[in-house]
Order: sequence, then structure tokens, then C-alpha cells
Amino acid sequence: MSAVNKSYGKVFRKHRASESMHVDLITIYLLAIGTLLASCGMTLWERRTHVARKKELGTLAAAYATLAAGCAAVSVRHQLPGAIGSALANLIMVSGYLLILHGVAVSNGRHYRALSAWMLVGVAIAWSIAGVRWETSMWNYWSAIPISIACGMAARELVRGNGAKRVQSRDIAAIVSGTHAVFYAARACVLPWAATWLGHGGLSAIAKLTMYEGVLYSVILPMTLLRLVRDEAHGELLMESRTDYLTGLGNRRWFFEEGARVIRRGDAARPVSLLALDLDNFKTINDRYGHDAGDEVLKSFARAAKAVLGQDAVFARIGGEEFAVVLRDHDRVRARAVGEAVAGRFAQTVTYSAEGTGIRATVSIGMAQSGAEASTLAELLAAADRALYSAKALGGNRLEAAQFVARAQAVRDGVACSGR
Repeated sequence: MSAVNKSYGKVFRKHRASESMHVDLITIYLLAIGTLLASCGMTLWERRTHVARKKELGTLAAAYATLAAGCAAVSVRHQLPGAIGSALANLIMVSGYLLILHGVAVSNGRHYRALSAWMLVGVAIAWSIAGVRWETSMWNYWSAIPISIACGMAARELVRGNGAKRVQSRDIAAIVSGTHAVFYAARACVLPWAATWLGHGGLSAIAKLTMYEGVLYSVILPMTLLRLVRDEAHGELLMESRTDYLTGLGNRRWFFEEGARVIRRGDAARPVSLLALDLDNFKTINDRYGHDAGDEVLKSFARAAKAVLGQDAVFARIGGEEFAVVLRDHDRVRARAVGEAVAGRFAQTVTYSAEGTGIRATVSIGMAQSGAEASTLAELLAAADRALYSAKALGGNRLEAAQFVARAQAVRDGVACSGR
């Protein structure tokens, strides 16, 4: 193995000294340093724009600066006595990769401070054990292990995401980081055993491939992470434009977009029902307890209804005290049961005003099903609204179905005709 290590070390020195190479290792290191410092500057500039991502972007900028310093240390490591230069360069590089891991994890609400500290301590101990005797082996192979681990964990964090809607830039960043992890894992685990039959030519090709891949990583990952921040910031702004500021539910615009999409996908085998909901005597509550108390009642209703409806319902606030729900795969019986459960739960809910006064409120609900009363979202909502007015006229705190309204209207029309 020592002969293999010496051979591999000679390949790297040969790359630096060879005049026949178009691009030597020093030039590649300088290129990597330049791209990393440029990425650091652009990330710091982006940090001024995205205040909400200030911590994440600041950590990533520090990571790129640290990796640039690591590349500089690598290029001059032989000028320091013993294995100090190699150990120091490796520690700086590992620190840079761990900062990238931390920056990605911060966006997901997680951190790896303790793990990072222990990993750096482990690297330092490994270099103190290796010393000058195993410096070549440590540098060529085993120093790649912590880098591979850090990149693999960063890829995992990118795959896990932060709960936001998935964007293409996140997948690309995960692939780039994962590929880098595989390269370094192969350097640590495969290259020591393959070096004996690869020969100088094979090792030379691998050395160049590793360096080129490193430069690509230093360019693609920072650019992709910047794109990820922009994509997610845009997604957050879009979500805010479709979210009711008070209740956190979807707003009218979001409801009509999502509701129409659900109804288009519905058919006879997969019925879609709509509930139109309106809080009873809400103006009286505002006049008696104040608008702040009224806002608390609205938020209490949103929480109570969400607990019953679950995540699959298209639930939105479409007016002052008006709400609407689209229930996919719900026939009349199932939709009625859900609506009555919402009304019952809210009737038992007590909302407290700023003065500590308990406020009870109720809700009236109109129900309609796609295909019978209507085929579009607008027609379905209109049918449910007619049923809602009937529920209000009957005293509120109840659910009425659009079919009942239609039947009652037909009866009234028949009575009127017979009277004439």
C-alpha cells in the first residue's frame, strides 16, 4: 500500500510540474478559489434582499469563503513542516463543507452544531495519529471521508425539504451535493484498492476528473442554492397572495382556483360537495364586543372547522364572515355529516375577548353537490348559497341542502299555481 501511496503522490506532483498539461492543478485551484469568492459575494448581496433568509445566506457565504481559503491552503500545504499543512488544509475544507450542511439545514429549521464539532475533532485526531508517516495515505484517501459525509448529509437535507412546495432547484442542488459525496466516497473507499491496477495513466485521469468535478461543484451548487432561495421566496409571496391574513386559510382567489381544479377532476364515481358557511349574528358580536373580539371569533371558527375538515378539504375565507369548503370524494351523506360536525364543534367553542368575556357563536351552512344542482364551481356555490339563506331563515345553527331548497321551491310554485 505504501508503494501505491507514493505512486499516487507522484501523480499529483507530476501534474503540478508537467509543462505539457494545458491546465495544471495550481490553475484549477485558482479557478476554484475565484468561483467560490464570487459565489460568496453574490450570496452576501442576495442576503440584503432576502431578509427572512439572512441567517441561511450568511452561513452559505461563510461556507464558500471557507472553501476558498481551504483551496488556497491546499495549494501551499507542502510549504509547512511535516503534515501540518495537509492537516490544516483538510480541516479548513471540512469546515467549509460543514458550513454548507448547516446553511442548508437552517432553511429546514434544523442544525448540526454538535455533530460538526465532533467531526472536526475526529479529523484533527486522525491527522495527529497519521503524522508524517501516513500523510500521503491520509491526504489521498481517508481525508475524503468527512467531506463525503458532510455532502451526503447536505443532500439528505435538500431531499427532506422544509415543508414548502417542492421546486426543481432543490432537486438539482440535492443531485449536485449527492454526486460530490459519491466522488469523495469513491476516493476514500475504491481508489486505494484500484490504484494498483490503474497505473499512472489511470490515476492521472482520476486526479483530473476529481479536480474538474470539484470546480463544477463550486460553480453549480452556489448558483443552484441562490436559485432555490429565490424560488422559495417567490413561492412564499405567491402563497401570501392567496392566503387570508387573519385566519391563515386560503382567500377567495385561492378558493376559486383550487375549487375549480377539484371540480374539473370530479365525476359521477367521485362526487364533489360544497359547503357555504356564514357565522350567525356576526354583526351583533362586532357591535357588542368590538372588532378585535370579532376577529378572535373568526380565528376560533377557522381552527374548529379545520380540525374537522382535515388537510384534503379546500377551505377558504371568501368574505367577511363567509367561508366555503370544497370536499372531494364526498357524497351528500358524507358531506352532511362533515358539515354538521363543523356546526356542532363550533357551537361548543368558547372564544374569549380581550377583557376575558366568553363569546359563543354559531354557523349556518348550505350544501350542494356537483352534478345534481350545478356543474361548475360558480353554479355550485350559488346553489349552496341559496341553501345557506334557507338555513338562516330557519333560525341558523343548522345545515340545509340545495336539493331541499329546490324541492321546497317546486312545492311553493305548485301551491301558487293551484291557488290561481
